Amino acid sequence: MRVAAGGAGDPIDRAVSLHQHALDLHERGRRAEAEDAAREALALFELAAGPDDPDVANVANLLAGIRADADDLTEAEMLCRRAVAVSDAFPDGEDELLERLRVQSHKGLGHVLRRLGRYQEAEHCLLNALAVARQQFGPDDSETIAAENELGILYKYTGRFDEAEALYRKVLAAFEATVGPADPAVASLAHNLAGLNHSRERYGEAEKWARRSVGVRTAALGADHPDTIADAAQLGSILSAQGKDDEAEPLLRMAMARFEALYGADHYEVAVNAGNLAVLLARRGQSEEAERLYRRALTAKTRILGRDNYEVATVVNNLAVLLIDEGRPEEAEALLAQALPVLEGALGPTHDSSEACAANLAELRRRRTLRP
Repeated sequence: MRVAAGGAGDPIDRAVSLHQHALDLHERGRRAEAEDAAREALALFELAAGPDDPDVANVANLLAGIRADADDLTEAEMLCRRAVAVSDAFPDGEDELLERLRVQSHKGLGHVLRRLGRYQEAEHCLLNALAVARQQFGPDDSETIAAENELGILYKYTGRFDEAEALYRKVLAAFEATVGPADPAVASLAHNLAGLNHSRERYGEAEKWARRSVGVRTAALGADHPDTIADAAQLGSILSAQGKDDEAEPLLRMAMARFEALYGADHYEVAVNAGNLAVLLARRGQSEEAERLYRRALTAKTRILGRDNYEVATVVNNLAVLLIDEGRPEEAEALLAQALPVLEGALGPTHDSSEACAANLAELRRRRTLRP
């Protein structure tokens, strides 16, 4: 944020250097080291410039992203709200850098709220960010594009697929024109389009985009980068949905093992891959391992996101379906009754996930009333 700093030995100089170092480390996937540097930079800015300085908000945004990556969404939200409060305290239009900070702060808070399943609050933040970006910088600016991408992710989660796809394709075209087709930003959009088409059950299209994201990201960042591993895991889940288990299973198991090594056994990414691998194993009749993986995913996601989160409810629903197939209807019915109000509250009663859960629950209750 700063364009000038003090002389040799000035704490502001040290803070600026640490902030840049943290950004570089985060970009390279070295998140623990990035966090240490960011926390030191934040403390120095608070001491030397005061708690309401824009640089405090700037570093808080970075640290919020690092904490979100580490599944600490509580601290991430706190840091985002601090950045929003600082950036919103300055008059509108006072300075371009301050306006960019305002957009980034609202966008960061929207990202965290979306991960927490608080979709209406997230949309409010993201629409605020997008409105400021479009007004201050125009439709083709990087801040506008980033806000549109984040809003597209939210719309994908809430089943507004057409709106999500329109935003994704707009952002992809902008990235390809500005940074070129081999940039990691393009891989991120390919990843998003793969996930969207997966949700729409357009598996061939999803596989095409997933393979593109893996190829671009591997070439740009290497096979060991966390984002590349996430791309490979996504490809595995899409292949699994098509019954291509011989290729899917090794990818999912690799991603689980690599994320465990990077983040620990109960990290969000490990939970995601456990759930995806459970789907594959359940379909193949390996119900014992599938149940174990579902319960592992459920425990981790509940800890990270809370019981009333859409992603948690999805795992609960999938576990219930497995238990139905295993002849355990009472356990399944209790789980479906837990999942349904969460899905309906987050996605609405007409969303495919809500309707599937409601149908399963209704069928179990119908069977119970027919028992002699």
